[in-house]
Amino acid sequence: MAHVVFDQAEQRELREAARDEFPESLALTYVLEDLASEGIDVNGCRDGDDIRAEKGLPELSGEAFEVA
Repeated sequence: MAHVVFDQAEQRELREAARDEFPESLALTYVLEDLASEGIDVNGCRDGDDIRAEKGLPELSGEAFEVA
């Protein structure tokens, strides 16, 4: 099982960056801080194509979407 773990200095830097970059989004800051402290299980990650297929969404065509 692949697992990325950050040392204490990296954890501190990641936490500080999360607080500085996303002060208006406490939920996002929490998630990033949690990733810093817990690490990342690379085997548990899925890419966007897998998630789209799981949700029954069509594949991306590579064309930009128009936003109204």
